[in-house]
Amino acid sequence: MQLTDAQRLDWLRLIRSEGIGPRSFRTLVNRFGGAGPALDALPNLTGRSGRRITPPSREEAEVELRAAGRLGARLVALGEADYPKLLQAADSAPPLIAIRGEAAILNRPAIALVGSRNASAAGLAFTERLARGLGEAGLVVVSGLARGIDARAHRAALAPGTVAVLAGGQDRIYPANHAALVEAILEAGGAVLAEMPMGWEPRGRDFPRRNRIISGLAYGTVVVEAARRSGSLITARFALEQGREVFAVPGSPLDPRAEGTNDLIRQGATLVSDAAHVTDVIAPLLAGGSAARRVEALAVDRPDLADAPIFWDELDVDGIVLPLPAEDFAAPEPVDDRARLIAYLSPTPIGTDELARTAGLSVRVVQTTLLELELDGRIERHGSGSVSLVG
Repeated sequence: MQLTDAQRLDWLRLIRSEGIGPRSFRTLVNRFGGAGPALDALPNLTGRSGRRITPPSREEAEVELRAAGRLGARLVALGEADYPKLLQAADSAPPLIAIRGEAAILNRPAIALVGSRNASAAGLAFTERLARGLGEAGLVVVSGLARGIDARAHRAALAPGTVAVLAGGQDRIYPANHAALVEAILEAGGAVLAEMPMGWEPRGRDFPRRNRIISGLAYGTVVVEAARRSGSLITARFALEQGREVFAVPGSPLDPRAEGTNDLIRQGATLVSDAAHVTDVIAPLLAGGSAARRVEALAVDRPDLADAPIFWDELDVDGIVLPLPAEDFAAPEPVDDRARLIAYLSPTPIGTDELARTAGLSVRVVQTTLLELELDGRIERHGSGSVSLVG
């Protein structure tokens, strides 16, 4: 399928109409035979609020298209050649996505790699090793551009290929200080994807929506560190609902950042301590085995929604939106050296050189601060110069 310019404008106007989400969009298009006829019928329909739905004007939609073009973004429709095939298999796949960068990377085999924003130095070091291993195995790393695990995964996978999924519009990078990381991803041949309109500032409920796209782009999702109410667990939940694999990296029972991942393992997620633990599981998918046929079938074996009721509910994520600002709008990293190091330490031993690199401090400052923490009984020293936080 390839939309004409007029059809793309109709699709954009319909999906940008108040209360119309992916499922409502599909229902309307199926019922009325296209986005254009659905737009004509829309003013005669009422939403749950009882108000009539008024779509944006053609002029408003053209403004968004021009703004996307100026930024180098293209709006790609569900079913077009550049639309990611695995994402297309998801029941709540966005009808339109804005893509910057190399669209071809979106149809390469991918693994989602997500985790805590307030990650430990050990978790960040493992993320880097895992992302590089996955890249060496020919897999694209997909993540959400958040600080912590996401950012480290993107940086480690720049050379082999990485995809960032935004919670806001293409021109509203969150967090703002990751704008340079976005440029690095694009320069390295990766891609940046957004569902939301140009100019859209991300809100709390937009992050779970983004997470379904992260999992939908990949054969499986790996969670590195996650507290019990972490947004990363929402990504894992979406992965399960989409028929994808779920992996989790175990952590110390004494570390709250490992509670969510340890629970995932207890519930049946595949334990990961090496990239091979991921590649071994998805090998049948890449080799075209029965599992691959199952995933491919998801893209074509979707229910006919022509007779389904029209739901004016966008994507139903109200029941799983996390309390904010605890997770999605996390506080800035502490500027005090002592507090900074404590934030990166965990019950898992980490080398002082790696700790210094992660914290952005000199080895001398780290050693001095660690001595103070040792005298206070806050840390424990291990062989090879590694240290851990006392539980």
